[in-house]
Order: sequence, then C-alpha cells, then structure tokens
Amino acid sequence: MSIHMAAKMGDIAPAVLLPGDPLRARYIAEHFLENAVCYNEIRSMLGYTGAYKGKRVSVQGTGMGIPSLAIYVEELLRDYGCRTLIRVGSCGTIQEGIHIRDIILVMGASTDSQINKITFKGQDYAATADFELLKRAHDYAAGRGIPVKVGNVMSTDTFYNQDKDFYEVWRKHGILAYEMESSALFTLAARYGAKSLTILTVSDSILSGEEMTAEERERTLATMCEVALNTV
Repeated sequence: MSIHMAAKMGDIAPAVLLPGDPLRARYIAEHFLENAVCYNEIRSMLGYTGAYKGKRVSVQGTGMGIPSLAIYVEELLRDYGCRTLIRVGSCGTIQEGIHIRDIILVMGASTDSQINKITFKGQDYAATADFELLKRAHDYAAGRGIPVKVGNVMSTDTFYNQDKDFYEVWRKHGILAYEMESSALFTLAARYGAKSLTILTVSDSILSGEEMTAEERERTLATMCEVALNTV
C-alpha cells in the first residue's frame, strides 16, 4: 500500500492505462476489461485491475496536471513495480489539419512546467515516449485502418492562459496539441527504466473553438482505448 493508493503488492498489473479522469478509469474498466476489480478509492481516484484478451491490465486515474499525475506514476513505478504505462487522455490541437476526435500518438513532450527544470538544475530534458510502444501502437492503428497523427505535444501547467497568442511559437515549431501530463510521465518512466506512451483524443481546437461536450470527453474515446489496450 502506498500513500495515495490502497492496493496491495500484486493488485496492480505491470501494464497500466492512465486516464486523468477517475470516472474515465471506471468507464474503461466496465466496458473493456473482464472481471475488473477496484483496488483504489482513496481521494476518489479510482483504480481497477482486470483482463483484456486474457492479459492482466490495470487502469488508474491520475487527476489533472503534472503534479497530480507525477504522484500516481511515481508510486506505480516505485511501490508497485509497474513497467508499462500508457496515458489515455484528451488534448487541444493548435494545428489546422487536426480536428476533434482525431487520435495523436505522442512522440515527445515539451513543457512549460518547472518540475524538469528543478530536477535537471535548469537544463532542458527531452521527454520522449518509448519507441517500442509507439511503433506497436502505430502498427496496430495502421493495421485496423485507424488514422493517427504522430508528433510532439506541449505539456502545460496553465489551462486558462491569459496570453491570447500563447500557442503561436509552439505551433510554428510543429507542436500538435496542448495537454497537461505527458512530460512528467515520460521523465519518470525513464528514471525507473520503464516504458511509457501517451495516446490522446483531440477534444477541442484552440484555433477554431470547436470542442467536445463533457459527456463526449468521458464516453466517446473508445478508439483511443482500443489502441492503448492492444498496445500493452
């Protein structure tokens, strides 16, 4: 049992999906996993372990933002020995050729967070996904005719940015979308010698203002979950 999770050693599978929303964790467990058992309800951050195509898989909510995700990922890696972590979440695109409901496989994550600056004493760290997981996800999607975008995203600490042109320099340098967690996930996984990947569904366009409803964000992300589960 760790500080933030009530699970005993062995309750959590080596492979874990990481949605930010704990209700999304419950939805994934109920709709994709067989014989799913809830191992955590502390702070209502739900976690479940079940089976997908005969393989044990867990799904653990992490909350929003790098500080919250970092707590759960650190404990999953350090206290429970998890070694394959895939974030499944939503993002806001800043590119004209990407639209809501599109899927992004994240290759790398830039960030405006200071956590890596603190860790690396002011120097920049390139937070990247595990190539094997990235290739496996891409190959699965291609084999099923699921269109995906592959590239870099921005992991930001600021949801409501007061600068209306905050994304422009990042857009010009090829950043596909804004989200709030991947940089920390990739960094922590590297620290513990684990594999990590982020798979995102575009929930809104920062350029056009087009967006999913709150219910769609929770319930209509089945394709992303399919790709993630078949990757692990």
